[in-house]
Amino acid sequence: MIVPLNLLLIMCLTAITYQDFKERKVFWFLFPLAMLLFGLLYYVQVTGMSVFLYQILTNIFLVTSIWTILFLYTHFITKKKFLNHSLGLGDILFFYTLGLGFPTLTFIVLFVGSTLFSLLVFLIIKRNLNHKTVPLAGLMGLFIIFVLLYSFIFKYPPLYGY
Repeated sequence: MIVPLNLLLIMCLTAITYQDFKERKVFWFLFPLAMLLFGLLYYVQVTGMSVFLYQILTNIFLVTSIWTILFLYTHFITKKKFLNHSLGLGDILFFYTLGLGFPTLTFIVLFVGSTLFSLLVFLIIKRNLNHKTVPLAGLMGLFIIFVLLYSFIFKYPPLYGY
């Protein structure tokens, strides 16, 4: 069951990445689908429902805290619009999508790693892009695809614990 879920998830993340790069618009149904696939993949590999719920609720709290801080900073410090100017709705949905897919420590490492990856790649490719905004969900999706493939092929690092 894990292999088909991984393949479907990688296909879904590939679609998100492609659409975010191409038009900065992602079909809305891809986010709930990715959330479901991430959640199922995590759930079938965790020891119990209470651990699963505790971890994803912690991740959801962390994501909500992050975008709330970003909203407050954007609104009060930079005096700019937040949604679809500073951060897109798809980016926020992707943050939550990641939060449903991993234990809290793994989520934090992947979230920070994918954010840094996105920054570095964007700085390298920004001259060649039609849009001057960061395809954050797409770049984070690309990073997660690499991590999932690497983990699946080499069985390391263990994404769901030891």
